[in-house]
Amino acid sequence: MFSMLWRFFPGPAWLRVIVLLLVAAAIVYALIAYVYPWVATQMPGEEVTVNT
Repeated sequence: MFSMLWRFFPGPAWLRVIVLLLVAAAIVYALIAYVYPWVATQMPGEEVTVNT
């Protein structure tokens, strides 16, 4: 998988590293900002079945 990404981006190695880091940062940002909050709303609420 990594070799496919490495061959996909053009340019010298240092530019590929920068681009791959930016793409990884964008994916992490999208997950934290959009995906995880949406999933949290889909999860059931706190259901406690054991009384302490």
